[in-house]
Amino acid sequence: MAELLKGAPVASAIAEDLTARIARLNEKGVQPKLTVIRLGERGGDLFYERSIQRFCGKVGALCESIVLPEESTQEELLDVIARVNEAPEIHGCLLLRPVPKHMDAAAVCEALRPEKDLDGMGTRALGALFAGQKGGFAPCTASACLELLEHYKVPLEGARVTVLGRSLVIGRPVSQLLLQKNATVTVCHSRSRDLPALCREADVLIAAIGKPGFVKAEWLHEGQTVLDVGASMVDGVMCGDVESAAQERVAAVTPVPGGVGAVTTATLIKHLVEAAERA
Repeated sequence: MAELLKGAPVASAIAEDLTARIARLNEKGVQPKLTVIRLGERGGDLFYERSIQRFCGKVGALCESIVLPEESTQEELLDVIARVNEAPEIHGCLLLRPVPKHMDAAAVCEALRPEKDLDGMGTRALGALFAGQKGGFAPCTASACLELLEHYKVPLEGARVTVLGRSLVIGRPVSQLLLQKNATVTVCHSRSRDLPALCREADVLIAAIGKPGFVKAEWLHEGQTVLDVGASMVDGVMCGDVESAAQERVAAVTPVPGGVGAVTTATLIKHLVEAAERA
């Protein structure tokens, strides 16, 4: 049976570190503050927002929510972002996405200044990541994958890592973070040939393709570490991209729920504290 790489211990360790760092900022008269912008009342957004508020309260960070109707115009949203950009007491911002279809998502993401873009939405933040420069933040879920691997002391230097998925939210940014750790990275997608073989040859597999149960147990091998970033609802049950039978084959795997997702909120607030320290 595989070791379950649970996210809760990782989030707790991050919280302990952030509490101390925030206390040091408080001594200098700085209170890290996050602004969450939400459009409408989607259930997933509300759940994530509540988890952010709880974590902020736990570590001593401030969190405010700005809620706009889903039918708001793009100009109204851009006006809110502009106010966040200009407010020195706000150190970071999270815009809950996707934005409504009548808006230009790319223009909205570009509007937030990279030093306040805690979830790596804009090309300036992503560009800094891909160039290996400081000044921006990687998307939180991609960063959470690295937090998990480091917490559980999974060797990355020289390791063969296969990433399933090439989105700008997880696949491509996590590949860059892995390269910074000197891993050898293969990024796969829907047109990659012989996915089972590419998965089987990896020391570490990160599945972020968004298809429940897509990765079969026979694609994996003993001694492998698997991060399942999938989160799909099937008959009211949260399912990952890796079928449950994988737990009988690999050395370690993240549960769904309770794995990578549990670390994403902690990573967001870690980015907030880093932004406050930079400011």
